[in-house]
Amino acid sequence: MIFDLLLRKISFRLFPFLFLLYLFSYLDRINISFAGAPMCKELGYDPATFGFGGGIFFISYFLFGIPSNLALEKFGARKWISIIMVIWGIISVLMAFVAGTNLFFVLRFLLGAAEAGFFPGIILYLTYWFPKAQRGMAVAKFMTAVPAAGFSGAIIANQVFSRTEGLLGLAAWKWLFIITGFPSIVLGICALFVLCDKPQDAAWLSAAEKELLASNLDADAPDTQAKLPGDSPISKLNALKSGHVWLFALLYFCITLPMYGYTLWLPQIISGSTHQDDAKNALLTAIPYTFQALGMVLIAGSSDKRGERRFHFAFAMGIAAIGLFICAASLQNGFLTMIALCIAAFGIWGSVGPFWAMPTNYLSPIASAGGIALINSVGNLGGFVGPYVVGTIKEHSASFTTSIIFLACPLVFAALLSCSLPLKAKSI
Repeated sequence: MIFDLLLRKISFRLFPFLFLLYLFSYLDRINISFAGAPMCKELGYDPATFGFGGGIFFISYFLFGIPSNLALEKFGARKWISIIMVIWGIISVLMAFVAGTNLFFVLRFLLGAAEAGFFPGIILYLTYWFPKAQRGMAVAKFMTAVPAAGFSGAIIANQVFSRTEGLLGLAAWKWLFIITGFPSIVLGICALFVLCDKPQDAAWLSAAEKELLASNLDADAPDTQAKLPGDSPISKLNALKSGHVWLFALLYFCITLPMYGYTLWLPQIISGSTHQDDAKNALLTAIPYTFQALGMVLIAGSSDKRGERRFHFAFAMGIAAIGLFICAASLQNGFLTMIALCIAAFGIWGSVGPFWAMPTNYLSPIASAGGIALINSVGNLGGFVGPYVVGTIKEHSASFTTSIIFLACPLVFAALLSCSLPLKAKSI
């Protein structure tokens, strides 16, 4: 009971600010989806070019994920998160001034490099504050910023497209990048004053509370203290040698491929089905993002309550696949398309909480330390494949039907693959 109260205190102190950080991190990642149609029209980008520009973010995300986490270890969460947030906020603002394809590709690549260390760093940061039993819901609470970013982005885009066209001689899609990028710069500066690196540095915890938290965390890993990814040769070696790390990386690839293929093209899928203008179309995208939040909270809550991860993950992936198959078959019907997109969103994002609770259960603390960043980095390559392949397929077809079927296939594969995991987790 006392420990539950302590966890509530920690949650109340950490999650509002971490939520806000991730909201704008994710919004700066996906604002391109809302800007996509008018941006492509003005700059003459074809679907393959737009898909490549949207996805190249994840190539640099892959390359810089572990190095960025090493920097987080060296400088501490407070300073490093502040630095990268200011950088990616500036890059997002600069997206308003792209013209040719080269600058478009370069800025998206740099944005991925800047954001690469944020998510795996926060996932590991949460392990400093929450034991395994509460970690699934902790991750889900943090990641509800994802649908919140989508919902907020839809509302912001609706207002921007309605009110800013031609303001100071700039197109509305350019204002969208400026308005969504600037808050990251401000929040990055605020992070210096709000975050602390470790629980022992938290002035808002008493000595007794720090001791209680440490004792509960030590019960999860009595023999070794988890470190940040790659912080020693042992952690690197264990991560690379563990078959479970690569299995989880493959599973995460199967999440991110449809996740980002869905996200980048969602406004244009809806537009092709409902035939609304940019402002109304942006507002409609808020509906599926609401179901993302529901899926994340409900499925993660059930997973934590039952202490079960893999079947919750498989269930979520199966639901998402069904939603996408229905969507592919109903693109001429705007109402059915919206229902199917909501089902898909519920499942795709509902899989995230159970998924991120699994690696630390199946891996030893040392392998887990290096594994988290490796899983995130390799798995996020799906974020390149999804948007780019969808764009390439769309360039050679009249509708999104084939593209959506392509997005559904990894979900079916992941649902089946997850069932091959052993029922009882064994640290490796």
